[in-house]
Amino acid sequence: MDEGKARPMGPKPHWWGRPRRTTPPDAASPAPEDRGDEGTVPASPYDAPAPRHAPDPYTTPPYGRPGPWAPAPPVQRPVTPAHGTQLPPGMPPAPPFPPPSPYGPPWQYDPWAVSPAGHPGTPPAGKATRRRGRIVVGAVIVALVSGGIGGGVGAFLERDGVVGHHVRLPQAPVDRSGRAPDSVAGIAARALPGVVTIHVRGGSDQGTGTGFVLDKEGRILTNNHVVEPAASGGDISVTFNSGQTAKATVVGRDSGYDLAVIKVSGVTGLTPLALGNSDSVRVGDSVVAIGAPFDLAGTVTTGIISAKERPITAGGQKQDGSDVSYVDALQTDAPINPGNSGGPLMDAQARVIGINSAIRSAGDGSELGGGQGGSIGLGFAIPVNQAKRVAEELINTGRATHPVIGVTLDMTYAGDGARVNSKGADGPAVTPGGPGDKAGIRDQDVIKKVDGAPVHSGQELIVKVRSHRPGDRLSLTVEHAGSERTVELTLGSAAAR
Repeated sequence: MDEGKARPMGPKPHWWGRPRRTTPPDAASPAPEDRGDEGTVPASPYDAPAPRHAPDPYTTPPYGRPGPWAPAPPVQRPVTPAHGTQLPPGMPPAPPFPPPSPYGPPWQYDPWAVSPAGHPGTPPAGKATRRRGRIVVGAVIVALVSGGIGGGVGAFLERDGVVGHHVRLPQAPVDRSGRAPDSVAGIAARALPGVVTIHVRGGSDQGTGTGFVLDKEGRILTNNHVVEPAASGGDISVTFNSGQTAKATVVGRDSGYDLAVIKVSGVTGLTPLALGNSDSVRVGDSVVAIGAPFDLAGTVTTGIISAKERPITAGGQKQDGSDVSYVDALQTDAPINPGNSGGPLMDAQARVIGINSAIRSAGDGSELGGGQGGSIGLGFAIPVNQAKRVAEELINTGRATHPVIGVTLDMTYAGDGARVNSKGADGPAVTPGGPGDKAGIRDQDVIKKVDGAPVHSGQELIVKVRSHRPGDRLSLTVEHAGSERTVELTLGSAAAR
């Protein structure tokens, strides 16, 4: 090259092409001829071919060829000083040139080249898909296992508290053994299947009471005041302890004894309750009351017999007094509340000894099933001996008879005893030909005792008389004008009004 001739700042624009060599050039091939400003002329068929069209000012490349702006960058190789040339002091010698790679020249990015198949850094498509599938399946399995472990730990912590701090309180095992037959639990177990809850609706009145099964024909004994709202065509529904419900009709009822018998049909598997004997009851005996206080069916309470032959009256809403009930009652402290009416009072052998009928509430009078006051430990039950006789009459005839002595009493008398009315006061004082007339009782006589038991009022005399059957014989202590005498009479019978 001529050093005195100025060379251009850079090569002139010219066409680039890729060499097309079928065989590598021979090392002895002549070098290309230098044409100066005209560029280098190809000296062999292995050089780049001629361009397809004349150059343009925009240096547009031939179709399908890369432009001059995207040539492969030249490979930079370290420059080795000439033989014998000394390096500056302190400069380390150049590292030895790396040996050629057995895999060929280093790969370089070519934006125009098609991505080679099977490049060492690109895994085959099938293997990549299988690898991604295995990764996804593994991730799902890890998520499921983690979720299961987390849920189990959460449930454990919710149930047992903080990890490492478990509180377990001692507890007795379930006792499935039976109870003694004479225990409260044993009595309740035997009696509950025979106790029913009664719902009554009639006109504008409705109410709830209790009853118990008398026989397998479906007859049920209860209080008259429980079913009275349905006496004139109302609706009576009976619910058994099992939950079975049936409609019922009235067989017979009596307001003087406050007793009624109803009957259900089409019900099988009935459990009648055994009837005891109220004459055998002693004060202090343990009793169990069963009923539906405030419609709480199957409620069991317990107590004792507080007193016997406690005369009580209830009702009296009618002007003629035909609805007044007279009961020579058993008194108990077993809790009895509205809704208990008509339910059984049981003895220690699970036998019915009374029909729960009345309570005395604080600040209230004695009412058979009436009022909404709660129990204060003063409950009253109709003795079962009296209830049995009345129930039999109601079943057999539809009506009950009342024992009478055939006299009219002065209910306004404030002295001790029951005084017979005066002559001409609302009818005869002594019924002609009646039991009292035959026994020699006269007007203004004061009856002081019945079978030796004191009588303090006219209500008590009626209660004492109604506790017997028609035809029973009574001994009465009578006082007249300051002198006493004893008379004997046989009770007569009168149909209920």
